[in-house]
Amino acid sequence: MLLATDLDGTFLAGDNDQRLKLYQLIAAHPEIKLAFVTGRGLESVLPLLADPTIPEPDYIICDVGCTVVDGHTQQAIQPLQGDIDKRWPGEHVVEQAVAHIPNLQRQDVPQERRFSFFCGAEAISSELEAVVRDLDCELLYSAGLYLDILPKGVNKGSTLRGLVELLGIGDENVLVAGDTLNDLSMYEHGFIGVCVGDSEPALLKSTENRARVYHAEQPGCGGILQAFKHFGFLGTAGMEAEQRDVAVPGKSDLVIVYHRLPYEEFRENGQTIRRKPTSPNGIIPTLMSFFADGRAGSWVAWSIHEPTDGKFETHTEVDTAQYPNLVASRVALSKSDVDIFYKKFSKEAFWPTLHTFWERATFREDHWQVFLDVNRRFAESAAAEAAEGATVWIHDYNLWMVPAYLRELRPDVVIAFFHHTYFPSADVFNVIPWRRDIIGSLLQCDYIGFHIPRQSENFVDVARGVTPLEVTAKMNCAPRFFTYGCAVGLDEMSTEIKVNDRRICLGAHPVGLDLKRVENALKEEKVQQRMDELRQELHGTRMILSVGRLDYTKGIIEQLEAYERLLDEHPDLHDKVTLMMVCVPAASEMTIYRDLQNHIEQAVGRINGRFAKVGWTPLQFFFRSLPFAELVAYYSMADVMWITPLRDGLNLVAKEYIATQGMTDGAGVLVLSEFAGAAAELRGPILANPHDRSELVKTCYLALTLNRDEARSRMREAYDIVKHNDINVWGDEFMSAVDACRRSEKSLLSELPCKVA
Repeated sequence: MLLATDLDGTFLAGDNDQRLKLYQLIAAHPEIKLAFVTGRGLESVLPLLADPTIPEPDYIICDVGCTVVDGHTQQAIQPLQGDIDKRWPGEHVVEQAVAHIPNLQRQDVPQERRFSFFCGAEAISSELEAVVRDLDCELLYSAGLYLDILPKGVNKGSTLRGLVELLGIGDENVLVAGDTLNDLSMYEHGFIGVCVGDSEPALLKSTENRARVYHAEQPGCGGILQAFKHFGFLGTAGMEAEQRDVAVPGKSDLVIVYHRLPYEEFRENGQTIRRKPTSPNGIIPTLMSFFADGRAGSWVAWSIHEPTDGKFETHTEVDTAQYPNLVASRVALSKSDVDIFYKKFSKEAFWPTLHTFWERATFREDHWQVFLDVNRRFAESAAAEAAEGATVWIHDYNLWMVPAYLRELRPDVVIAFFHHTYFPSADVFNVIPWRRDIIGSLLQCDYIGFHIPRQSENFVDVARGVTPLEVTAKMNCAPRFFTYGCAVGLDEMSTEIKVNDRRICLGAHPVGLDLKRVENALKEEKVQQRMDELRQELHGTRMILSVGRLDYTKGIIEQLEAYERLLDEHPDLHDKVTLMMVCVPAASEMTIYRDLQNHIEQAVGRINGRFAKVGWTPLQFFFRSLPFAELVAYYSMADVMWITPLRDGLNLVAKEYIATQGMTDGAGVLVLSEFAGAAAELRGPILANPHDRSELVKTCYLALTLNRDEARSRMREAYDIVKHNDINVWGDEFMSAVDACRRSEKSLLSELPCKVA
């Protein structure tokens, strides 16, 4: 069958439960073909295609019948479109012909092959009618306000008739649905029809004697469902089996959806061994702390499992002593799944684009399908764990599509999302082939958090290019964040947007540091011993420290070239300064970094070859990760910390250095890229443009020669911010913002009956 439905007031209207029921009915029955038949222009329909909760139409008839396209490709359906085009004299011909007619205000909406006005009935003069006849066009006036000049013989009904004949569908297998007189032409071609509840009285009167037209009581989607039953479409069994299996609520009030488990696991002698995390990640214990009071919760993450590994444990305990009611819900992924979904696709398609290196991105449709499948499995696991009305907190771009699947499975839950990486501007993000799908998914969230306002506002701009939205709340960024003091500063940010009657709250939450970890490291005897050794080794030599992963976003090559230039321009620094660079290797599967590694090693060799002397090595390069405790020793002894990524979501290394210096009353100087998210939050660092070699040289030299009192003053200012806004404050503020968003939504819902009345 073919369901041909108007949108506003019909397919997009009605009770939310009825909408979900109809949408799931269509999804569960692929034999139902769906056609949107609307007065909107095609551009105004496209945003609906980005909403994952709305079924994708097979066909779109828009512009009051003047445009007909394939719903999946948006390409014109021929020969129907060609026949309509032949009847249209052209926009500018019509414009010139009616220019002298008074009281016509053109509608400023997307439109093709039609000319639309706002006007009263008195504006439809005999002169206007004569002009339209001379153009061989027709007038359509509706709702006492809208006037369309259309190609002769073209309307919703005529174009639908042409489509039905082209598809070879019998009239008895076509159900048309509408709610205004503008839809009347669809009922005049012998199709089965329904006027949904709350339809325009003029439409009801015009169709009251048509035996094949049913007047439903329920508005919108509810009325369409009534018509399905009234006319016997799908039969009783088909209607009873319309809904997909909606997950039965679980027991967890809070569900964390993160790509990593809250413990480490590895295979040994065919057995899975688990232990507490050893890698530096302050976020995991912070997230776990929400369950320390016995709160029922689940942690959804992947676990590598191959068919030969034996039975898979879907649920495991995390720490029964500290978190008695926290369970890990493990999503079984094969090594191939992880390699494609995370190590290849996420890092080769999304990572470079997010960091504005879109020309390095590789987009593969087969990898996208794996990405969708993995995200779907994460969503299904989260849906099964969440209690009624629970909060599901999803983390980072690897899980972009989870909200789309989750909202359909569990419309009752509160979906929160935190974006850990940078979020770029629209002109960069829009190169992603699946941008509409991704944004449509994120717009299913109730709350979305980013590190800094600039990233949040970039998201709003990207979303604005996908769907109409209204900014319903804003706030000043100062004094918490820089406004005009760095490249990623912003003076004002949107805190709430409205999309299709849904409100999405937004916030800026820079991830804080686990200060206890730094404090404990400084107390270790081996750290104190290493600090003493460094004092002796560096006697008379100032140390510049650089720590970062092997990645083109980190600006390592640019930093090395700037250091070479620094030594060229300032020979007085020879024998007196050394750059210690710690470069953490990427996983062996990430082949995209091999060329970068070769270039770095060549630059290191060149610099040491040019400047090294007996007793002085200008550059010490460590291509390996160092234990956190050892890094803290280096942080404490570094005169200058050089952190100059080309683009970074935040950068916690900068905060680790500040914390170490602050706890030891140090006078070290942080030189920080103004393109790192932390630059919008921290006061005290010397900011640098990493794309400008001259500025890198200038700011590094300034840091080396800065007055000690000023250096200590800058560090104290920075440490005050890092100390206050630690990782616990980050977690508490984020969850408080989610709870406030939930309360606001409930308050709005409670007011609705009063507003309607």
